[in-house]
Amino acid sequence: MKQKIDILESKLAESKLGGGIARIASQHKKGKLTARERIEVLLDENSFEEIGALVTHRTKDFGMEDQVFYGDGVVTGYGSVDGRLIYVYSQDFTVFGGSLSETHAEKICKIMDMAMKNGAPIIGLNDSGGARIQEGVRSLGGYADIFYRNVRASGLIPQISAIMGPCAGGAVYSPAITDFIMMVENSSYMFVTGPNVVKTVTNEEVSSEELGGASTHATKSGVTHFTSPNDYACIQNIKKLISYIPQNCEDSPAKLPYELKDETRPALDTILPENANQPYDMREVISEVFDAESFMEVHKDYAENIVVGFARLGGRSIGIVANQPISLAGVLDIDSSKKAARFTRFCDCFNIPLCVLVDVPGFLPGTDQEWHGIITNGAKLLYALSEATVPRVTVITRKAYGGAYDVMNSKHIGADLNFAWPGAEIAVMGAKGASEIIFKKEISEAENPEQKLIKKEHEYAEKFATPFQAAERGFIDEVILPSQTRTKLIKAFTMLENKVDHLPKKKHGNIPL
Repeated sequence: MKQKIDILESKLAESKLGGGIARIASQHKKGKLTARERIEVLLDENSFEEIGALVTHRTKDFGMEDQVFYGDGVVTGYGSVDGRLIYVYSQDFTVFGGSLSETHAEKICKIMDMAMKNGAPIIGLNDSGGARIQEGVRSLGGYADIFYRNVRASGLIPQISAIMGPCAGGAVYSPAITDFIMMVENSSYMFVTGPNVVKTVTNEEVSSEELGGASTHATKSGVTHFTSPNDYACIQNIKKLISYIPQNCEDSPAKLPYELKDETRPALDTILPENANQPYDMREVISEVFDAESFMEVHKDYAENIVVGFARLGGRSIGIVANQPISLAGVLDIDSSKKAARFTRFCDCFNIPLCVLVDVPGFLPGTDQEWHGIITNGAKLLYALSEATVPRVTVITRKAYGGAYDVMNSKHIGADLNFAWPGAEIAVMGAKGASEIIFKKEISEAENPEQKLIKKEHEYAEKFATPFQAAERGFIDEVILPSQTRTKLIKAFTMLENKVDHLPKKKHGNIPL
């Protein structure tokens, strides 16, 4: 028996070395952690249980039978993060550049199946050169097996992807289906076709970093939700994100202990500028309303005219969707609509209540927006909020004009409670534009048209640009003092915590993709 135990220990020790000491040193030289080191940072100490440590590839072509490594380029298993069950796979770049083979894919699929059966999040730490070319279609089939499970797991268990090296070709579609993507600056990139192919087809000269680096995907494409300066910081971000979300769609996010006290925030009474056209930072409102330093912003550098992210309110995890007046006046456009819709649907999947903070002048006009589909893209946010069955509370801080009033979680699309601050303007459009249309003839015939317009503008504003007409109709449940916002929201979400709402029975809706 001792001999057999020695053989086992020898094989396990070999599997832990991946591609060998030299390749591990090369990984470290690039400032990257190895696959196993990443798992050690992610999971609670001594909690990792590996599955498939002795798996090897089955390829006999191209001399591959002479290059066999235990684990075959991916470390898979389960463990815990802050005591919670988590499944994880970590691709090992030291073995065939982390390339995906048939057995590599089978290992990932196995733990994805286990995660779905046991209702726990799955985290993928991606660092791969792509499909293993020596295996041909078997490698492509392996990718498709993973994609299929990503779709099956979507909305069932949280899926998080960390891109910690290259991720190219078909490999990008698995992270794209998952709930959140994290990238490491200057050492990770994602693209369907690389710089060489781009140059051949379009004659464009572009580097890997420019084409698909962390900064590109954080600011231009919106593909990645978070960026980090290094592997360690990226993994810490994953652990923080996990703290806001539940284990699965049947679970609720953990509520931290919180003792209620005086929750008034006087600073909110003076946070809005006297000039209605002057911008302010909605993040300042968020920091006053929600628990101190609890806000974790998602998609921070993409579509900055809307802010989304997680925070805590009296210890409770809340998803926030908020217009941002300091960027494009908080207007809704294509990118911001898609950003908010995607975040809304995630929160609804996993029972995270939604708070919508509104200061929106409308949808962004222009040929670029119309020709690129502002109609269907704006409808995505409308659809996502209308479909959401989690508790939903809206606060209109300053203005809500036109169709954007409807879209931003109005009472008419199923919001549970709608509050407005006393200076909120709720109307079809701004007072000036409305007056120019309604009183066009009267203004044109006046001795002093400019003065007449100003007078009519004041008349319109007094009648319509207030929250009171909406409150009289019941479209606004309560006009509140800004300083009371936190108190009102804590009570509202406490009242709504047992909310039950069912959508009509159907296979699924047809969101305007």
